[in-house]
Amino acid sequence: MQKNIIGSTKTSISTKKDKGFRYFLLILPFLLLTFAFAYFPLHGWIYSFWDYRPALGLAGSNFVGLNWFVMLFGNPAQVQELRRVMTNTFAMSFLTLGTSMLPMFVAILLNEIRFTRFKKYVQVLTTLPNFISWILVYSMAFMLFSTTGMVNTLLQDLDLITTPIRFLDTHRFTWLQMLGWGIWKGLGWGCIIYLAAIAGIDQELYEAARVDGANRFHLMRHITFPSLLPTYLVLFLLATAGFLNNGLEQFFVFQNAFNRANIEVLDLYIYNVGIASGNLSLGTAVSMLKSIVSVVLLFTVNFISKKIRGESII
Repeated sequence: MQKNIIGSTKTSISTKKDKGFRYFLLILPFLLLTFAFAYFPLHGWIYSFWDYRPALGLAGSNFVGLNWFVMLFGNPAQVQELRRVMTNTFAMSFLTLGTSMLPMFVAILLNEIRFTRFKKYVQVLTTLPNFISWILVYSMAFMLFSTTGMVNTLLQDLDLITTPIRFLDTHRFTWLQMLGWGIWKGLGWGCIIYLAAIAGIDQELYEAARVDGANRFHLMRHITFPSLLPTYLVLFLLATAGFLNNGLEQFFVFQNAFNRANIEVLDLYIYNVGIASGNLSLGTAVSMLKSIVSVVLLFTVNFISKKIRGESII
């Protein structure tokens, strides 16, 4: 009897090990992709310690140590440039965080639509822009808002203006313009996770509230909204951890000589310095500092999450 119990125990342990190994094989390709695209490129940080010249290669370039980092904070002109770039980065990040509740509110309103076909149309129309590249978005913006675009042509035909309005070729309201295009492109996609969270809310809560006389507004305010707050908090903390990550594509395609001073965020600045200007070592140094600050922000936000929610996000 005891031998049978021991044998069955060993068999169950062996079965669990086999299942664990099979699960590991399932995630192995994703681990390899993560290593290839997220960790392996970090070896490029060594270029920040050299005065790298592509024609000479790393072996033929001069080793300069921390000179690029010293120049970033020791050169007054470079410090002024970084201050301008960080102002743009912080402004766009704060505006993005300030409007981060919009997808949740839209998801709540979509959930209240009872006409299923209309609801699906709205979801498709709001989600579709997420799959449009920023190059096509700028092409559309140019056709609509350039000096010879449809909006200016229509306003001139109606005799509302005499000279075209420079919507794109101006430094005014650049942050708000970028925020508006970003919201338009990502609003529907951001709603998806909240709609999934709404689907997981216990329907008995709604039924009990209706019995107590609650209307639809009361249901949204006292059940749906509080139930979505934990999801929003996690997404907000993750967004805060990526505070310096504004992206490159949107600002790259919309930049021009008129708005460059206000549109150049940190990611675009790294590209302009490293690729456009050919100073790969300086661009790598700035990118390295950005990565370090982002990691510090991530662990700081994780610590705050433990204190507030009692749960870690990493």
